[in-house]
Amino acid sequence: MKTSNQYLKIGAILIALLFSNQFTSSQTKKIKRPKSRVGVSSVDTFVGESFDLYDKVYKYDGYAEAGTPLDDDDIDVLEEALTEVTALSDSAPNIISDLDGVGVLKQGKATLQVNKAKKALKYSIATAKELLLGQRKHDKKEDEDTSENESDSNDSDSESADSSENENVSDKEDEEEPSNFSDNLQINSKFDFVPGDKLLFFDDFSQDFVGDFPSKWNTNGTGEVVQISDNGKWFQLKSGYGVVYLPLADALPEDYTIEFDLLTQGIDNKTSSTANLNTYISDNNTFNNNGDYLFAALPLGQYGAFNIRVANRDKTNLINTTLTADIRKDVLNKPHISIAVNKKRFRLWVNQKKYIDIPQFVYAPDKLKYLKFNVKGLKDGKDKVFIKNLKIAEGGVDLRRKLMTEGKISTNGILFDSGSDKIQPQSYGIIRQISQVLMQDKNIRLNIVGHTDSDGSDEANLKLSKERANAVKNALITIYNISEDRLQTEGKGEAIPVADNSTPNGKAQNRRVEFIKI
Repeated sequence: MKTSNQYLKIGAILIALLFSNQFTSSQTKKIKRPKSRVGVSSVDTFVGESFDLYDKVYKYDGYAEAGTPLDDDDIDVLEEALTEVTALSDSAPNIISDLDGVGVLKQGKATLQVNKAKKALKYSIATAKELLLGQRKHDKKEDEDTSENESDSNDSDSESADSSENENVSDKEDEEEPSNFSDNLQINSKFDFVPGDKLLFFDDFSQDFVGDFPSKWNTNGTGEVVQISDNGKWFQLKSGYGVVYLPLADALPEDYTIEFDLLTQGIDNKTSSTANLNTYISDNNTFNNNGDYLFAALPLGQYGAFNIRVANRDKTNLINTTLTADIRKDVLNKPHISIAVNKKRFRLWVNQKKYIDIPQFVYAPDKLKYLKFNVKGLKDGKDKVFIKNLKIAEGGVDLRRKLMTEGKISTNGILFDSGSDKIQPQSYGIIRQISQVLMQDKNIRLNIVGHTDSDGSDEANLKLSKERANAVKNALITIYNISEDRLQTEGKGEAIPVADNSTPNGKAQNRRVEFIKI
């Protein structure tokens, strides 16, 4: 005969089972993850990442169905997942294109798995949005649409199919390495980035010790200054959830420019599609991104042409867009990133190509004042991201009017290779504006004056400053067809500094070119 305690236990078990059955029946039936790999690197990575994100969203969907409220951390994770799954979904067409030339059996198996992954991504995007908006509902139609109707054989978890294929298929990771982007770099005469003319912050990490965290930065994670062969010192950013890097700069003005060089190591076809370098403009200089902010996410992965993502938000998303881009070659070849903010307008260039130009992106210029960086999706010990020569400058609007009205401008935005008169490509926006002044008024003649910092001897710097002035003159002649007789040059070396040569900031200000009407 059963005791009262036994009846109580049985009752508790029945209640638990009833609750469990209600939960499992109300949540959409789970899509099964393929059990085996295809053997095409890009496909296997795409499918694996799709289901990793799907599992994450499905888990939180289960919490919601069980009546468990989402806390702030859960919401952060879901927002992150939505960002990643959207980017991954956009890359699906490129994955299918990788199957050209692959054997028939492997191609069939890959197509099935990619389609299953796309279904998982579709569910993840819709569900994550509904969960974040508090609008998640389940009905019979949804269960029918997303239920798993394929048999396990459709996964073709059939190693027999793989073994019967005897072709020597060269997967994407075996393709010939792309040529170096900078080998065939052509100057774009329409490049219109103009750096600010009042330097606010500069760091080339020259005064930091290798292995240390840079002295002019802060973080809630980790990072270090490293020496990279002949490329000098760079700051390595480490991937991690919520890890933020803050340059210790003052609040940004309404008009300013941001520039930095980017270097990667280990980035290849196995790098995650969710790997990004994110540049934030925030309403605070803390590690908290719960306030107002905007960001641009540059994709780092190589197995697909992943889009650039931009978003801004206060309490709601105002802009959340993916922009078609293929910057894979740039990522591998030390690109220069340029950003110009003119009140609400936001523009971004990778090398000389403009990818972002949104007129109302900076929705609150009076609030969004602080620069932040973070990286996501990197595999520890393999994928590495470094930055160097971060420069923040006020201005960047239009040098043409100043030259016309004042008869003189001085800029440190024309950059040269170290110790050389070779003009760096990102400098041609300024030279282009100078050419436009000369083309508008045929009577204007200019004296171009070069200045250096104090590194090196007086004689060497005097010679270098003259050579740099001549290089700018030659660019105006050869690229923009300005008559040589309207231009003359002069070099002042280090003789007329405008700032302290003992600091990186001061040196950057002293390395300048002047244009003077004569």
